[in-house]
Amino acid sequence: MTTPLNFVIISPHFPPNFEPFTLRLHETGFRTLGIGDCPYDQLSPSLRAALTEYYRVDDMEDYNQMYKAVAYFAFKYGKIDRLESHNEYWLLQDAQLRTDFNIPGYKNKDVDVIKYKSKMKEVFLKNNIPVAYGQLVKDKASTYELVKKLGYPVIIKPDSGVGASDTYKVENDADLESFFQNKRPVDYFLEEYIEGDIVTFDGLTDQNGKVVFYSSLVYDQPALETVAAARNMYFYQAREIPADLKKLGLKSVAAFKISERFFHFEFFRTRDGKLYALELNCRPPGGPSIDLMNHAHQIDLFKAYAVLVKENRFIYGNDCPYNSVYVSRRKGPIYLHSVEDIKAKYAEELKDYQEVPPDFADIMGDIGFVFNTKTVEKIKEISAYVHASK
Repeated sequence: MTTPLNFVIISPHFPPNFEPFTLRLHETGFRTLGIGDCPYDQLSPSLRAALTEYYRVDDMEDYNQMYKAVAYFAFKYGKIDRLESHNEYWLLQDAQLRTDFNIPGYKNKDVDVIKYKSKMKEVFLKNNIPVAYGQLVKDKASTYELVKKLGYPVIIKPDSGVGASDTYKVENDADLESFFQNKRPVDYFLEEYIEGDIVTFDGLTDQNGKVVFYSSLVYDQPALETVAAARNMYFYQAREIPADLKKLGLKSVAAFKISERFFHFEFFRTRDGKLYALELNCRPPGGPSIDLMNHAHQIDLFKAYAVLVKENRFIYGNDCPYNSVYVSRRKGPIYLHSVEDIKAKYAEELKDYQEVPPDFADIMGDIGFVFNTKTVEKIKEISAYVHASK
């Protein structure tokens, strides 16, 4: 009888739509060992059933507690074969734990280029991948000097950050002074502002670094604007990926030597059609993005990942019969059409209706709908109907 592989899952309960990672690992034969700060009896019944054992810590920010949890599992079950959170927030801690316990995957020596935007720029430039110009700024003098060179507007964000949080579009000296008054004591990265649409190249690589699955998300507006103006929004998993985006995306994956991981590259598409690399997130795209990929491709990426880790093979093709779109709504506006109206009118296209956890509401809205469509025109029709307000 084959001994099961030991897979430590960091924060298996959050975000809730990532619970299927644990469920599919369990179904594929892994020994699933969870570590989190949620009381065991508050885990969902399906998650409790899928976990071989769960170790609760009081504070996931306390590395000593996390270390002791992994050490306990290693003592009880033997060598830890994998450790993963699939979460940008824990990327550095995951790497530290892998380093300390010699677990396969990204370790301390590997993470700088996938965590720090300044290091990412170096990799893009070294591999002749077009990028927005930028550099670290550590004081007022160097910041004003770079702004003078680039001209307003500019973007300022933490060198190590998650999503659009703590990111500023600075349009004048007053904005820049406001930034300095409110900035946190961390390194910030300043880059030129590029007018364009954000598109992504997302996917999964096998243990040899081969891209076995790829996809692309298209946003109706940048996440920064969604958060800043508290707007409704939509974004979708596209049926078709432009050839130049696929080519540049594959080149970027190779440049960063990504293996047995999900990836999420963001690019700007300018009005003249050029592509500029923005950044890499070496994890699945956030929110309901995996759900959109599953609906659009008619697959189960959670299952595919579990099999890939166990057997180093991808169990699906890359056909994409649908666009799959997430359309958000926020509390406040008086909408012309009720949730019931939407469900009735687009019953054929509607695949999911979600109430968004408060931690994600700033960007994802308070509720969201997922629809499958054959055309982009249908996406625009549906989003206009969902968002219509008095």
